[in-house]
Amino acid sequence: MLELHSHTTFSDGTLTPGDLVDAAIKAGVKALAITDHDTLAGWDQALQAAGSALEIVPGVELSTVEKGKSLHILGFYPRREALEPALKERIAGRQRRAKLMVQKLAELGYPVNLPELPGDMAPGRPHIAAALVRAGHVNSSREAFERWLGDNGPAYVQYEKFSAAAGIQLLRQARAVPVWAHPYLFRGGTVETVLPRLVEAGLMGVEVYHPNHSPSEVRRLETYCQQYGLLMTGGSDYHGPSLDGKKDNHADLNHLQIPLDLLWPLKQAAQSLNAT
Repeated sequence: MLELHSHTTFSDGTLTPGDLVDAAIKAGVKALAITDHDTLAGWDQALQAAGSALEIVPGVELSTVEKGKSLHILGFYPRREALEPALKERIAGRQRRAKLMVQKLAELGYPVNLPELPGDMAPGRPHIAAALVRAGHVNSSREAFERWLGDNGPAYVQYEKFSAAAGIQLLRQARAVPVWAHPYLFRGGTVETVLPRLVEAGLMGVEVYHPNHSPSEVRRLETYCQQYGLLMTGGSDYHGPSLDGKKDNHADLNHLQIPLDLLWPLKQAAQSLNAT
């Protein structure tokens, strides 16, 4: 089975790359994409842990903004030397954003201390939620999001401006295959109106199969992929088990039982980009 969307402790996942690989193998996954937010740092550990037991698909999930709302772009098989330098500014932006959210929480009367994170790690809201739990302000990460960190919460801070078109262009320059992640979670417009603009910018695929997509939404996305000649991908968007022991909103590995057949067209597209 195929997993083309997963996260490690190098961004907002709760498992190290090695532990994620072990969990994927136990779940029956045959090919696993490491798609941490704005960083490639988890690849090496995943590749080492996987050996010949599991195929690792190098990837990333770029955090971009479209119409003032968060829009994520997955990139598969990028040239590391071409993409990694550009991601340093994205990680720095994440660090600035995290500090602003911590500042807002302090002003609201809920001070927290974030642990020092390595320079190649991309901090996100789950790190802040975990800090709120450690400080005793909430009982779970979910409560932290519901009270303060959700998209409309009083401590929320938007990503620094980095357009979806710019993200797609960055990935294409690094010879990566850009894919729109979980389109029906986007809150800045309809898929019907946004997709043509992304295709014009160079989008090559859509994450059709995602735990938050309904069967009717999956069918519509399949139709759009045929209409625009786009690749279809899918994954559980796995973030690992909740650190506070509470049930979270993320699906388990191999939840969707995505067939390996979807990987070959993705590899072909990456090879074509690298041949130009």
